[in-house]
Amino acid sequence: MDAIDREILAVLQEDGRISLTDLADRVGLTLSPCHRRVRELERSGAIEHYRAVVSPSAVGLDFEAIVFVRIDRTDPETVGAFEAGVLAIPSVVQAERLFGDPDYMLRVLTTDLTAYQELFDGPLGALPGVRKLSSTLVMKQVTGPRALPTGLARAKG
Repeated sequence: MDAIDREILAVLQEDGRISLTDLADRVGLTLSPCHRRVRELERSGAIEHYRAVVSPSAVGLDFEAIVFVRIDRTDPETVGAFEAGVLAIPSVVQAERLFGDPDYMLRVLTTDLTAYQELFDGPLGALPGVRKLSSTLVMKQVTGPRALPTGLARAKG
């Protein structure tokens, strides 16, 4: 991956709907080489997928909590069952396995406190291997989803 590839990634992160013609202009390439580079970035997995970023409040998801989870055991069966359970809960919009304590951090969006309490007492508490759940409520989101700092990435090789 060279500087032009990183520039393509930076532009696409800001505007995933940009036309290939406009992208080529922005990064100083002609259309064909730009198209080849984008396809290669997709093929290599550097570009995982394209999607729209939806405002949670626009769809009625005004309540956000960060949930810290400790599990009983970290054997492959428990971890696999826990992670499969997390993936089955649509309100969990982000999940991270952590080194140390706690074992997981979940970002959860619901309509309100009552919906969150029902999720906490129901599906979250019933996840396989859960020893302890603790929550902190999000007061304000300072940043939303951000572009990766592609200009800071070092080239592999």
